[in-house]
Amino acid sequence: MVAAFTSEGSLSSQDALVLGPTTSRQITLEAGNLIRGAVLGQHEEGSDSDPGGGYILSVAAASDGSQTPKVILAEDCDASGGAKTTVAYFAGTFNEEQLSFGAGHDKYSVRESLRDVGINLQNAIT
Repeated sequence: MVAAFTSEGSLSSQDALVLGPTTSRQITLEAGNLIRGAVLGQHEEGSDSDPGGGYILSVAAASDGSQTPKVILAEDCDASGGAKTTVAYFAGTFNEEQLSFGAGHDKYSVRESLRDVGINLQNAIT
């Protein structure tokens, strides 16, 4: 019997968000109906709005700590009815064109903050 290789198809991501190895873990999304790729900030520990330091969509004008981007949402999550446990990326390389941003943020305004925590943004190579 002679061994042979055949093509069974190709491996592809469900989207073009992730461009390399990642590190992810569970988080608590405090509010919002957000899609995979949303850039999230974290409430400061012990703040009046959230003593547990949960995550929300990062908005540039916020003043509770969440204005600084920290993680990228790894899956769609609807926390509009209350906090939900979900998964976020804490490190890796991501396609900046596939991210979604809160008011006042764009790929340029979040790049440095995300790089500081191990998240790198770049254009996808096509």
